[in-house]
Amino acid sequence: MKKLVTTACCLLALTAWADDHKQSTADLVKEAMASDIRTEAETDRDRNRMPVQTLDFFGMQPDMKVVELLPGGGWYTKVLAPVLKEKGELIVAYGTGRASSLIEEHEALSEVKVGAKDSNLYRKDGARFYSLENADLGVTKADMVLTFRNYHNFDQEGRMAMNEAAWNALKMDGIYGVVDHTRRHMEGDNDENRRRVDPVLVIKEVQAAGFELVDYSDLHYRADDELEYEVGRKSVTGNTDRFTLKFKKVKK
Repeated sequence: MKKLVTTACCLLALTAWADDHKQSTADLVKEAMASDIRTEAETDRDRNRMPVQTLDFFGMQPDMKVVELLPGGGWYTKVLAPVLKEKGELIVAYGTGRASSLIEEHEALSEVKVGAKDSNLYRKDGARFYSLENADLGVTKADMVLTFRNYHNFDQEGRMAMNEAAWNALKMDGIYGVVDHTRRHMEGDNDENRRRVDPVLVIKEVQAAGFELVDYSDLHYRADDELEYEVGRKSVTGNTDRFTLKFKKVKK
C-alpha cells in the first residue's frame, strides 16, 4: 500500500510539473515574434500592435482553426502561423497575393492555407472603397476569424459580404475579432479619414450579421490621436487610436 501511495504521489507531482512547464499561448506568440522570418520593420511595430495582449483578448489558443482576413504583407500571419502550426490551422483569405508568396518562401509558413481563392476584391470606377465579390471563405467550423486594420477598406456591400462570410465560416460560439483605426462617430467622408471607420457603425453592422458583441478592449486606445488626420501622416502613424472588438456567433 505504501508503495502504491508513493507511486501515485510521484505521478501527481510529474503531472503538476508538466502543467507548470507547458508553454502558454503567450509564450508561443513571443517565440513567433522572435522568428528570423520577421523583418526589422515588422518587429519595430510590436510595441504598438501588442500581439501577445491582442490575441489573449480574443482568446486564441494554439489548437484553434483560425481565419485571417486580408493578411496584407503578412505582419500578423508571421505571428499566427508558428503558434498554430503544430495543433491548429491557419487560413488566410482575401487579398492574399503577398501572403501567398511568403508561404512559398518560408518553411515556418508552409502549413498556412489560402482560402476564398475565387474572391474578387476590386474598386469600381471612381469608387473610394473596395467591393468584394464571391466572398465565401470555403471554410466551416472555424474557431476564430480575425481582421486587423482592414474593415475600413470596404464599401457597405463589401463589409456586409465579409461579415456574412465570417458568420458562415465560424462554428457556433466562434469568435470574430475586428481591430481598426477609429473615426469620429457619424463623421462623413473626407480626405483625412478614408482609412478610419466609426466603431459604432462596425458594431451595428456586425450585429446585423447575427453576431453578439462580447467585449471591447482599450489596448490600442491613444488619447493623443485627435482623429483628425490620415493614419499615414507622420504626426499620427504608429500611434493611431484603434478599437478592438470581440464578437461571438450566436443563433439568429
